[in-house]
Amino acid sequence: MHLALKEAQAAADAGDVPVGAVAVVDGAVVGLQRNRKEELNDPTAHAEILLLRDVSQRLGRWRLPDVTVYCTMEPCAMCAGAMVQARIARLVYAVPDPRGGAAGSVFNVVDTPELNHRIDVVQGVLMEDAKAQLSAFFRRVRGRNSGTLDGRGGASQLDSARPSDGEGCPSG
Repeated sequence: MHLALKEAQAAADAGDVPVGAVAVVDGAVVGLQRNRKEELNDPTAHAEILLLRDVSQRLGRWRLPDVTVYCTMEPCAMCAGAMVQARIARLVYAVPDPRGGAAGSVFNVVDTPELNHRIDVVQGVLMEDAKAQLSAFFRRVRGRNSGTLDGRGGASQLDSARPSDGEGCPSG
């Protein structure tokens, strides 16, 4: 999870929501990714999606039943669905996402009996560190942009999606 937090910080430094993800097989790191939606102008460039793509290419297979994914935030429905499709064994995440989490908070895509695969989930690992990282990012965004990220005067997606109480944050 420490590596995922480093990736999340790289995302924050690049102006993206600080979410990082790491894939591990038999105790060895086989992939690291971070959110890159802003950098790539791609709504699907979540850390988890990029990680699954990268690891599949590295391992030469799309089925990943021996992979554990460590993520700083609970995956959204898109990412959780991709993890189910990839057949990952285990998901470990730090912070739940009460607005869009799909590993138990809002939805439970990773443990839906109707789907062909279920994922073991561990939550809360280094949660306080990940929460602090997310809070710092959104404080910086609010201070720098006065409610906008795009510099064009419109309310940003991040700002409008951010909970007003500071707890929990959007996964993408």
